[in-house]
Amino acid sequence: MTRRLKILLAMFLPLTAVNAEATELAAHVGDTYEITRVSASSQSTGGVSSGSSHDRNILIERVIEVREDGLELEYDLPKSATSIDRTSNWQFPVRVLKPDRGAMQLLNLSEMETRVDGWLKKAKIPRSACGSWIFTWNAFRIECDPRSVIQTLTPFDLRPDDLRQGAMYYDSAARLPVPLSQDAVGSNGSTFVAEMAINPDTVRRERAEADVVVAEITQTSLKLDAAIRARLTEQISGTITISFDTDSAEQVRRRTKITKLEIKLANGKSESQTNTETVERRLIHD
Repeated sequence: MTRRLKILLAMFLPLTAVNAEATELAAHVGDTYEITRVSASSQSTGGVSSGSSHDRNILIERVIEVREDGLELEYDLPKSATSIDRTSNWQFPVRVLKPDRGAMQLLNLSEMETRVDGWLKKAKIPRSACGSWIFTWNAFRIECDPRSVIQTLTPFDLRPDDLRQGAMYYDSAARLPVPLSQDAVGSNGSTFVAEMAINPDTVRRERAEADVVVAEITQTSLKLDAAIRARLTEQISGTITISFDTDSAEQVRRRTKITKLEIKLANGKSESQTNTETVERRLIHD
């Protein structure tokens, strides 16, 4: 895209629009942010509460370089992280390129490959165990692929490709993309909201994948296609509501995602689930 065309397009964009180029211009080398992700869920069966969970994670984001094609960023654990935290989270620190549009790209692959070798050796974990699930205090996957860190970072990324009134927004668990609506405008920032219908097939597959993990941990044989077939009798509906709150400079400071599910089981019972994820990003002096 030529500079002249960019200028012409900018003339027709709303003043409240937030896009990748605006974010890049606002970024400065050395800027450091604390990103907090809080996930909470509750579940009930037949109207009776059957469980809840709460999880909180923090990452530190630093701007390493402002490039023509995007931002070079470093993500790391906070200073409060213990030596045990550091050992178990061998993927950090990690350097990535956040392009103007699209997914992050890993930049320090060779360094991370060396790091995972050391982690496996210290933990006395054979390479053959990579990719398997185990249960200690919690269920977790023995992850040895450095590229998997991109999937870990994605929920912490608050930079949408296009944030403005009417821009189409899509969530991977939704049936179809929907236009964003600007629900609030003020001197302290704006709020953009999108509400989408859930994709039952996506939820069904996620539930089936969880079944396969449980089977692996309990040393039971279960293939994914069989697990999906077993879930086909479930009637699944629900919504995803996502909101973006921006600051006075129109940069996203908070994203809130609320997923509500209604699942009717083959035995006639119904499950209700509500999952709330809040991600907040604030500038700090590191």
